[in-house]
Amino acid sequence: MEQSGVEYTEEADKIIDKLERDGYGNYPVCIAKTQYSLSDDAKNLLCEEPFKIHVKDVILKTGARFIVVLTGNIFTMPGLPKKPAAENIDIDENGEIVGIF
Repeated sequence: MEQSGVEYTEEADKIIDKLERDGYGNYPVCIAKTQYSLSDDAKNLLCEEPFKIHVKDVILKTGARFIVVLTGNIFTMPGLPKKPAAENIDIDENGEIVGIF
């Protein structure tokens, strides 16, 4: 597997420059990418050919003290099941909450 570089959108590049100027350059980085590949391309499962990581956005999480780098076609909101767990929550005849994990 050979990673051949990183490509940044103009916006991501500007955000990185600002974060470094503002003193956040030493924060840990979390890379948000597809779960299916070491690349940011869900179709490139084996990464047999050299590939580039495509940085689309950078988000500062000041409370958690880290930076999230969004790559490829990634969403930060997790997928939800067809039937939400909240549909199983209720209050029984004794006033007790039931159905919570």
